Amino acid sequence: MVLYFSATGNTEFIAKRIANGLNDESLNLLKRIKNHDYSEIHSDKPFIICAPIYVCEIPNFLYKYLKNVKLTGTKQIYFILTSGGYSGIGKHYCKRIARKQKMKYMGTTDFKMPRNYIASNAYPLLSHEENVQRLKDSISKLPPVIERIKEGKKIKSRYVWQFEYLIIKPFTPIWIKVKLRSDKFYSTNECIGCGKCALVCPFNNIEIKDKKPVWGLTDCTHCMACVSNCPKEAIEYGEITKGKERFLCSKYKNDIE
Repeated sequence: MVLYFSATGNTEFIAKRIANGLNDESLNLLKRIKNHDYSEIHSDKPFIICAPIYVCEIPNFLYKYLKNVKLTGTKQIYFILTSGGYSGIGKHYCKRIARKQKMKYMGTTDFKMPRNYIASNAYPLLSHEENVQRLKDSISKLPPVIERIKEGKKIKSRYVWQFEYLIIKPFTPIWIKVKLRSDKFYSTNECIGCGKCALVCPFNNIEIKDKKPVWGLTDCTHCMACVSNCPKEAIEYGEITKGKERFLCSKYKNDIE
């Protein structure tokens, strides 16, 4: 069974294609995460965990969920990571999840996907053509990965050096605390009060009050789900997101099929 979380569609794009290639089921973990639902997920086929990379790691909320949800049946677990170009130390967390679940770690591989993070100027968005090419490259990389999973063989990713871990591990919590804040999110007059932003927030950090979203001041992971999924593009983060294209993987469906 393929389990995944996806804010703007990159990870879902990979997860569903892997599930189709394996003739297996896929399960979006968003509702379970929002509802703190750790009840049993059973699969007789290997589990394939598809996860995005945020700040060089698997998002902490997803990491904690995958460590504690009850996975039963198979003893094999694979990991697929999606990122804008660098998967950081994500593989270390995959191994930890496998150990916590007492399952056989069958390897990790990563896919370079379009960038979606518009709440900073440090990661410029790619052109439409570059996004299409990354998606096509990912599609071409899938068959050998799917074949190895079918054959029960391990998959491989790049080697993670010790110095990467030593730099990233202490840096990430500081970055999250200082930079990944929700106090700059707001909706413009284009907002229609549909509530989709609240539905896609993994932290339940958005409430609709007087037909407008209000962000809590506690948890946020800057997944860009609220910004990118707004049908009116009516959500901004301070001044930095103004005029920037909102990325949704589904927008590229006609370009790659």
